Amino acid sequence: MTKFVIDAYAWIEYFEGSSAGEIVKEKIINPSNEIYTSTVTIAEVISKIKRVNRDFEIAYKAIITLSKPISVDDEAAKEVGLLYAEIKKKILDFGLADAFVLNLARSIKAKVLTGDSHFKNFPETVMI
Repeated sequence: MTKFVIDAYAWIEYFEGSSAGEIVKEKIINPSNEIYTSTVTIAEVISKIKRVNRDFEIAYKAIITLSKPISVDDEAAKEVGLLYAEIKKKILDFGLADAFVLNLARSIKAKVLTGDSHFKNFPETVMI
């Protein structure tokens, strides 16, 4: 069984139906995979969908149906902050939301499914 944390980039590709989105779809529908999404990622995706005037409710329902949303507690928030501080020393434009995704993947021993180049040098990453 493989665990995947799907980041905003991958969800957007999925909703756009792109070739990268097809890879995401294959991972989601594979019954041997466990699919997770950070609640921070949900906020990112909903914001993007709303800004392009698409139906954010459909996107929201799809994410919470097709994956297990994971929220952070105060201890995880501290871990994310420390991770973010470390990464920002090397990748100046690394986003805080990306740190939430990476920390979640590490904490549950999962892979990050993404096409975001910020993740390309992390061993947890599966690029689409």
